[in-house]
Amino acid sequence: MSSLPTQDPLYATRAGAVGAAGLGRFRGLSDRAIAWWFVAPSILLLLAINIFPLIWTIRLSFTNFRANMPSAPIRWVGLDNYVDILTDEDIWTAMQVTARFVVASISCEVLLGFGLALLINRRFRGHSFWTTLILWPMMLSPAVVGNFWTFLLQPQTGLFNDTVSALTGIDAASFSMIGDVSLAPWTIVMVDTWMWTPYVMLICLAGLRSIPDYIYEAAAIDRASPWRRFWSITLPMVLPFLMLAILFRVIENFKMFDMVNLLTSGGPGSVTETASITLKRAAFEKWHTGYASALAIIMFVTVFGAANIYVKALNRVKER
Repeated sequence: MSSLPTQDPLYATRAGAVGAAGLGRFRGLSDRAIAWWFVAPSILLLLAINIFPLIWTIRLSFTNFRANMPSAPIRWVGLDNYVDILTDEDIWTAMQVTARFVVASISCEVLLGFGLALLINRRFRGHSFWTTLILWPMMLSPAVVGNFWTFLLQPQTGLFNDTVSALTGIDAASFSMIGDVSLAPWTIVMVDTWMWTPYVMLICLAGLRSIPDYIYEAAAIDRASPWRRFWSITLPMVLPFLMLAILFRVIENFKMFDMVNLLTSGGPGSVTETASITLKRAAFEKWHTGYASALAIIMFVTVFGAANIYVKALNRVKER
């Protein structure tokens, strides 16, 4: 029976020679140069995927380009799109809707997520089971969550409406959270909180697990009360993790589109029309591509600037 190619001495000699030749290309290079050789393909890919579309969007934001009329002559309009956006009351209304949604949903997620992290941090029977059960909403796609809650909140056939009707006696057909002007925004907040509270919980739990036990032992020796230990040890040491979770959630919620689009499509009226929904209408319904590009750049600059300011504050907290 013939030996395998890898067991052939001649094959091994040739493979060694090829490997030595390959390594020889890197001889004489510094560690930094070798690192750049390995990192360069990833950087080029990221530039192609992210930087080029950004530059193209910036270019389009100064034109009257319409994607449904690609052969039409493109006219340079300068800052007209930006001026129109900044003086458009509908845009400011959408920004206010977005801001209210971000503040309400993240407040709920931080309070519930931190509270759940404090509970899960304590070892008890069934700890792993309950942790997995709490985490499963964040493992779902936003599109799946949107369709799931849309089905639950249907006025005629939704389980949620039937439950409310059974408990309160209100006619289920006349009650709709996603169709009511005053309740629709809170429906978005409720669904987003249900989905992303586990994410905040995970980050807070990592912060709680990073606190050394000897700090609590020293506080117990000093007879510090549980409330005092919470305010003097737990909260200050978890605060950087909490701020990091808030940063991630603000960025995601400011540009959230899919869940709102599936649940309410910005309605009823425009009470849930966030900036992303407005951007989608301008780009793919009205086909004002240049105008939509300018709005996208304004949203990007807003989030990028706010994130930079927030990161500086986060670094100050970490340095304490």
